[in-house]
Amino acid sequence: MEFGFIPSRNPPMLAASFPRRPDTTVDDFRLKETENGMAKPGKKGLSRLIAATRHSMSGFREAWRNEEAFRQEASLALAFVPLAFLVGESLVHQLLLLLVCALVILAELINTAIETIVDRIGIEHHALSGQAKDLGSAIVFVTLMLFLATWVPSIWHWWQSF
Repeated sequence: MEFGFIPSRNPPMLAASFPRRPDTTVDDFRLKETENGMAKPGKKGLSRLIAATRHSMSGFREAWRNEEAFRQEASLALAFVPLAFLVGESLVHQLLLLLVCALVILAELINTAIETIVDRIGIEHHALSGQAKDLGSAIVFVTLMLFLATWVPSIWHWWQSF
């Protein structure tokens, strides 16, 4: 695969050179700006916010329905969120405990998105597909280790105070 610069009015960006139909140009595949300068037309203001919230809730539902790891981590988060207010000694400590809970959920959602995209591309085994899934799993692992590094000493300290 060759790499080259895509000619455009913007600063050059590195891109892979793929075979193209002779009657197309790179600009045929760029998003066209609309009259208001936005890259794609759509909803604005409050209706956009409402639509985005619906899409986000749909994402949570799909993760809950299709991902066992998400269900486990979300259930644990539901148990640890109230515990953060009991274990945390200050507002900052409580917020830190809540933040690491949220990071685990966020990492699992990112991992699920990566796995979904890879599975959409094809079910056959490919080294790069496996690498993408392994990297997504590593994201979750790092956040789980951060969770443990934050919660274990906090619970230990809280328990010792009795």
